[in-house]
Amino acid sequence: MTKTPFKSLNRRSLLATGAAALAVPMLGRKANAQVTSLTVADPGGPFAQGYRKAFYDPFAKETGIEIVSVARDAEPTAQFKSIVETDSYIWDVCTLTLSARLILEQQDLLDPLNLDPALTSDFMSGAAHSNFLGIDVYSSVFAYNSEAVGKPPSNWAEYWDVENFPGRRALRKNPIDTLEQALMADGVAAADLYPLDVDRAFAKLDEIKDKVSVWWTGGAQTSQLLQSGEVDMTTGWNARLQAAIDSGAPAQIVWNQGLYSIEGWGLPKGGPKADAAREFVAFCARPEQQALFTDDLSYGPTNLRAYDFIDPERAKVLTTAPQNLEGMTLADEAWWQENRAEMAERFELWLLT
Repeated sequence: MTKTPFKSLNRRSLLATGAAALAVPMLGRKANAQVTSLTVADPGGPFAQGYRKAFYDPFAKETGIEIVSVARDAEPTAQFKSIVETDSYIWDVCTLTLSARLILEQQDLLDPLNLDPALTSDFMSGAAHSNFLGIDVYSSVFAYNSEAVGKPPSNWAEYWDVENFPGRRALRKNPIDTLEQALMADGVAAADLYPLDVDRAFAKLDEIKDKVSVWWTGGAQTSQLLQSGEVDMTTGWNARLQAAIDSGAPAQIVWNQGLYSIEGWGLPKGGPKADAAREFVAFCARPEQQALFTDDLSYGPTNLRAYDFIDPERAKVLTTAPQNLEGMTLADEAWWQENRAEMAERFELWLLT
């Protein structure tokens, strides 16, 4: 990572002295003189708490523009479309996944962000687009019970190897991620995953199908599986698995061969507060601000300079920490957008046979 003058400052001293202004010029109060508030849609829960500390309150303090947060649907594209087409802007900014961004982009429902390229010079690949700014990174990985598993698996081939790595296993009841995991278990390199060899993936799934103790359907379920000891190892999203660990589950996450994706900000096209909304998004690009949400969310920041302000122990459980990120690959959202319906139908039929 490129060394910066921030390295010698800790986060407390940085915030106390107002040194955030060194990273990006002061936001324009005059340009937004008529805007007193922005409504931002986020996933709610710990996101609302983490984002408020990292982005909402600091932005309001710097600009005088209050941030009102509301919880969005898990899949907000239909809401987003309705907002633009009915000209009823109940949101000014919304969190989107990369797959949601693709859908909205194809329907011409996103405003450009007009970000200064300098703001994203330290961003990870795939996080910054003309109409989307990635903020946090989540990943699909696996975890094992460190008390129940004597010899833990370290990759997908070993996760599939029930003889040499015994234990009760769980897999996601969904083709997304599961097909990629099957292919990597069969020896496909992460760089060669897409387009997915679907027949090969299902053939590999055939090998483990009868050995799967639980087919999970939601992130909260994976946390519970680890906490209760119902399984010895499970796939899942890193934050859900970390939540179980933070609650006392004796478990370890394996980052190797994980699949990551990115969530960030998008603006509904034609919004009446678009200029102020762009100022807010630009504010969220700052590394010292992104560092703050990691206290509450075990997702990784997209601006890799944020690690200059994150405690090394906390960094160990974050998706984009260099030692974790290097063993993972970005999921191909475009492939899934094109093939999701067909794969979902085939997967359901496969489970029934």
